Amino acid sequence: MTPRIVRAALLATIVFATPTFAQSGQMTAADYDRAVSFLGPNLTGLMIGGTVNPTWLPDGRFWYRAQTATGSEFRLVSPAAKRMAPAFDHQRLATSLGSASGTSVNATQLPFQTITFSTRLDSVSFDVGDRRFRCDVAGHACVAAGAAAGGGRGGRGGRAGGGGGGGRGNAAPTVAMSPDGKSAAFVRNWNLWVRNVATGQERALTTDGVKDFGYATDNAGWRTGDRPMILWSPDSKKIATQQQDERNVGEMHLLTTAVGHPTLRSWKYPLPGDSVVAMIHRVIIEAETGRIVRLQMPPDYHRSTLGDDISMSDYNWSPDGAQLALVSTGRDHKDAVLKVADANTGAVRTVMTEKVATHYESRTGWRVLWATNEVLWYSQRDDWGQLYLYDLNSGALKNQVTSGEGPVTDIARLDEKTRTLWFGANGREPGQDPYFRHYYRVGLDGKNAVSLTPDDGMHDMQLAPDGKFLVDSYSRPDVPPVVNLRDAAGKLVMPLEKADIAPLVANGWKPPIPITVKAADGKTDLYGLMFRPTNFDSTKKYPIINNAYPGPQSGSTGSRAFTSARGDRQALAELGFIVVTIDGRGTPGRSKSFHDAYYGAMGRDNTIPDQVAGMKDLARRYSWIDIDKAAMWGHSGGGFITADAMFRFPDFFKVGIAESGNHDQRNYEDDWGERYQGLLVRENGSDNYAAEANQLQAKNLKGKLLLAHGTLDNNVPPQNTELVVDALIKANKDFDLLMIPNAAHGYANAGNYMMRRRWDYFVRWLLDKEPPKGYEIRTGTGRVGGPAQ
Repeated sequence: MTPRIVRAALLATIVFATPTFAQSGQMTAADYDRAVSFLGPNLTGLMIGGTVNPTWLPDGRFWYRAQTATGSEFRLVSPAAKRMAPAFDHQRLATSLGSASGTSVNATQLPFQTITFSTRLDSVSFDVGDRRFRCDVAGHACVAAGAAAGGGRGGRGGRAGGGGGGGRGNAAPTVAMSPDGKSAAFVRNWNLWVRNVATGQERALTTDGVKDFGYATDNAGWRTGDRPMILWSPDSKKIATQQQDERNVGEMHLLTTAVGHPTLRSWKYPLPGDSVVAMIHRVIIEAETGRIVRLQMPPDYHRSTLGDDISMSDYNWSPDGAQLALVSTGRDHKDAVLKVADANTGAVRTVMTEKVATHYESRTGWRVLWATNEVLWYSQRDDWGQLYLYDLNSGALKNQVTSGEGPVTDIARLDEKTRTLWFGANGREPGQDPYFRHYYRVGLDGKNAVSLTPDDGMHDMQLAPDGKFLVDSYSRPDVPPVVNLRDAAGKLVMPLEKADIAPLVANGWKPPIPITVKAADGKTDLYGLMFRPTNFDSTKKYPIINNAYPGPQSGSTGSRAFTSARGDRQALAELGFIVVTIDGRGTPGRSKSFHDAYYGAMGRDNTIPDQVAGMKDLARRYSWIDIDKAAMWGHSGGGFITADAMFRFPDFFKVGIAESGNHDQRNYEDDWGERYQGLLVRENGSDNYAAEANQLQAKNLKGKLLLAHGTLDNNVPPQNTELVVDALIKANKDFDLLMIPNAAHGYANAGNYMMRRRWDYFVRWLLDKEPPKGYEIRTGTGRVGGPAQ
């Protein structure tokens, strides 16, 4: 038996050898062991295959590494001939490689994961450790071919992103490689530096950067780090970036917990309504001379079209590096202005402006077609996310490219020569879950649209360089991955892979159940998942727990693709609960009006009415749901609405666990709150954010509430929970509180402890049982759980 199958068998023993539950009043360690066996770390590796990452060859063929029950196999696919075969003779190559390397080599577990074919496809090269080998595909001979080829250049396309601080630490700085691979840019002491890759020589490109007014940084709000926020020009001669001014921005403060004097951590963290927030001054820097060209425009707010933070996707270089297109986003995200700058002089002209009543966002980003002076632009003006083609010179609309119900989610490829667009979109296939993504092809004139991935499910697509074939991977929450090869019209050419979940099933695993319920308006369909105990008994009554997240930037359920575990939802269900996730109105992935459902009303209408309506809808259909024992839990935004649910619907929700909640948006970073709640307006001693603050509703609490927070949470500062605690004390309410010393937003090493406390809370207050004393959740250690030692 393979190690994977052995592991499945051992876990199956745990699942099926334990009783359904202990006697009434007591839950045992064996019951918790059963739950732990359904956590992700204990299911990893129990699904075999189902993935294809093609490496396309010049003649139109491709190879990929397939996972098998005993290891892996390299396969070569000829799309035109509809043929697939081993890329080489694995057994013979293993024997020859063993002789050449002086080691034992297993044919099903070869010591490399990638190969390079020769021009004639008669041999393959690969790295083993620090040595490179070349073997003929028949496996007759392998020869040493020098030192290992080493890693790639990194910094694909010259783009870097994410956090960016002052670069003041002792660790090696994160770098952004130039497209030609010769230079590495990085941040040091608030300035931008560049290193010659060949010589290692370093030099400063800027020298006037100072603390909190540095180049290429992005350390506003909770995002910090040293990665440079830059975009190299295609010719590797210029760098587009910004100097970020936070000198007068307000600070956030956290204290470590330790014996002796605590350490104070202070950093810039602007809040909604602050008169001074992070501003970015756009610049272009010549890599050879260090010459700085400051764009002739006012500084922009620390915002982007793709979200709350700076994104280098909001820059587009012309191929010759002479022009730079960029987008300025307003403080409240209600306007986006496309501009083009002269890279030599810094002169800037405005091309077009998009204004919306709520907030503008671009799920796909935008693209400039420099050869034809056009721009592909994302807009939700017809209530769906669509792509439009504009004239880059005049700013005039030329035509709508995509149309129909269902938002465009991504630009897969844009072929300017053939004027063809490949794109992903949700909800365009009739009768399917509207969150399923499919792929399409259309001309830039908006004509000749073709559906490429029709199968019912969530799709990913990998397109051949010439566009003649595509690898289509799809799955559903209850259907494991299937991979097919399709032609340019979306017609099936041949199947490639289908995941084997037999080891999962042997572990007692069962898929979640897709659900559709009605929203609070009684009309809108909402979608989600339901998790039942794998030993479900329809004659019993089960409390219902809603694991909720309100958005607006995401929803409760997450991806619709297949996965063996979704957090601890199934594990929690194993303890005797029905667990549900419902994507209520106000979350993305559907129409603009659906997404804007509670814009400006985060506390009053933040999906909780939809969650209540959905749970009641399920209880009407299923007699085994005990709606009188309804509960909710969530983390971050989910923590916020859990407390809000307990306060605004105190007679419905009996138990709630609110982890790390942003309970008052006035105490959370400016760029998130102002995007979804609008700008803070003070009037008559109050403001438009006050009605959404959880602490002002805390007096309504009736049920059991557990609040939790990490004391070093730099994302949602712990003062958010402390405000609720203060209000509950003043209202003389009983509640439970768990503050995790020195933990950040995700709890890290304390995560399993928090999970166990969450289980205990629901077991005690929904099942009226006592949890096992001193139980410790252990994953990835060879044991699934057990009592603490």
